[in-house]
Amino acid sequence: MTVAQQAGFRAAARTLEQSPSALSHAVASLEKRLGVQLFHRTTRHVSLTEAGRAFYTRIAPALGEIDLAVEALSDFRERPIGRLRINADTAAAEQCLAPVVLDFLHRYPEMEVEIVCEGRLIDIAAEGFDCGIRLAELVPQDMVAIPVGPEQRHIVVGAPDYLESAPPLTSPADLQRHRCIQLRLPGGAIYRWEFVRRGKEIKVETHGNLVVGSSRLALIAARQGHGLAYVSCWAAQNWLSTGQLEQWLDAWTPAYPGLCLYYPRHRHLGAGMRAFIDFARECGTKLRP
Repeated sequence: MTVAQQAGFRAAARTLEQSPSALSHAVASLEKRLGVQLFHRTTRHVSLTEAGRAFYTRIAPALGEIDLAVEALSDFRERPIGRLRINADTAAAEQCLAPVVLDFLHRYPEMEVEIVCEGRLIDIAAEGFDCGIRLAELVPQDMVAIPVGPEQRHIVVGAPDYLESAPPLTSPADLQRHRCIQLRLPGGAIYRWEFVRRGKEIKVETHGNLVVGSSRLALIAARQGHGLAYVSCWAAQNWLSTGQLEQWLDAWTPAYPGLCLYYPRHRHLGAGMRAFIDFARECGTKLRP
């Protein structure tokens, strides 16, 4: 099941803490015993055969029930112990690592936490995660969501030397005359900059000759004077405090709800997950003003 989920023996072996060769031999033995090939194998990729997909579909619910039964045993332990898998985008993981995850591990040293970072929003239950951390607006409606941080803002920033010779910038409409660093989203679209003033929402399609795949790269390019970037205040705060970047259009970029920990509403929660939820609530209360 893990080989199918990870689409490879190496990744599955790391998850299961086994050697790739031992896992490969185990799967080969299973195929021999069943008399059916379950996986297509190449040097770079592993995928299910038609028979493998049918077999996986039938056994996945049963294996899921076994996992839940094992999790339920942790309810009888005095201290939480076990492993939590968290799905988050990179920015969310960075913001929650120190104030939430590391402090949780310090309080419960017998717990293990794995954070998997990816830009796309996935079905955390189907992909084998205990919970996710995303912006509140991205959390699916059928999930339980717990705020774990303060409100956030996306702001327009630029280096002082760029802004000295650039056109005036007093409203979002002025961005059409500026060189703007473009951010490509995981789905392939170029992100449109969003603004709000007196309750009116505006999305601006900006232009520029540089397209990047992360806010961190956009910040670096802005710091080098290449143009304007539209990034989270949290990501830019260090360079803003030192004067290496300046913030613009402040009145057009109000705060919005921040990060949430979320998990399936009707899923059984083991002792470790319950402890993490309680800890996240505690952290959320401290971090919000």
